Amino acid sequence: MTANQTVTVFGAYGHTGRFVVSELRRRGWTPILSGRDASKLSSLGGVNPGLDVRPASTDSPRSLDRALDGAAAIINCAGPFLDTAVPVIEAALRARIHYLDVTAEQPAALASFEGFSGTAKEAGVVIIPAMAFYGGLSDLLATAAMGEWAAADEICIAVALDSWKPTWGTRVTGKRNTARRFVFSKSKLEFLADPPPTRMWNFPTPFGTQDVVGLCFSEIITISRHLPVPEIHAFMNLPPVRDVRDPNTPPPTASDDSGRSSQIFLVDVVARKDSEARRAVARGRDIYAVTAPIVVEAAQRVVAGLAKKTGVVAAGETFDARDFLESLHPMHLSVEIQ
Repeated sequence: MTANQTVTVFGAYGHTGRFVVSELRRRGWTPILSGRDASKLSSLGGVNPGLDVRPASTDSPRSLDRALDGAAAIINCAGPFLDTAVPVIEAALRARIHYLDVTAEQPAALASFEGFSGTAKEAGVVIIPAMAFYGGLSDLLATAAMGEWAAADEICIAVALDSWKPTWGTRVTGKRNTARRFVFSKSKLEFLADPPPTRMWNFPTPFGTQDVVGLCFSEIITISRHLPVPEIHAFMNLPPVRDVRDPNTPPPTASDDSGRSSQIFLVDVVARKDSEARRAVARGRDIYAVTAPIVVEAAQRVVAGLAKKTGVVAAGETFDARDFLESLHPMHLSVEIQ
């Protein structure tokens, strides 16, 4: 049992933040509720009596320091992460506590690796950006698919959603993050082609063969930091792309007592080396809700001293990928590794 089981959740009142708070409490951990909107925090505190409520602003280092006081780690759920990641990481380094976030934003994840790797390692702190459905899950699946291979020729990630009802935070982030997306090609980050590539992808059940389009998130950044593969590409099926680009698509609605929506997802990762291909597949419900057990499991392992290294690290780099995925199966994910 870890002595200090207190974790600050920044952006605790947001859609994903609420799932993270609930998951921490389910595991017996104590969340500190923090974020930029004092009114929303107060409302969340009202339905979580006994928890500390600590408003904080990214332009006030002192308020962030108060929010982190006494915590073993911080989970940043407050996007756009282009605005929040740097000041919250700096606060975590001042407090010498671990930092995790759930960003899908490539520039934010890249800035974490490039800006803090040295200082985090010197401080003995673990920083894990993109420990979420986008980023961390694909990274773990890719690492598991690679297995004992020292290198591979290509990793392709294909995500299938039956729909994508975006949260308010997703909408705001989309407007804020206008940078061109990266792929990893010829062993370096390159801009995704405009227009992005299209192809057919034969998904496992229940999706089957579908048209997909090149759509890359933070997994391109994280996987390229630690797996020796010259080509890393990501795709998504077309219905959710149309949903998220339609300003009239409504936000997600709960379909059960946990607050999860009825959305289903499948992440299909294929690693290729010479003529051999290896596949790792994850299925589940609600891309926002499933982020909570992913990031909380990571925080629990980091606080317990189970991370393989300090500094800014990717999920598959610092955890045993198969063991981590198995810890989520079958309660949160259905995982198959060929």
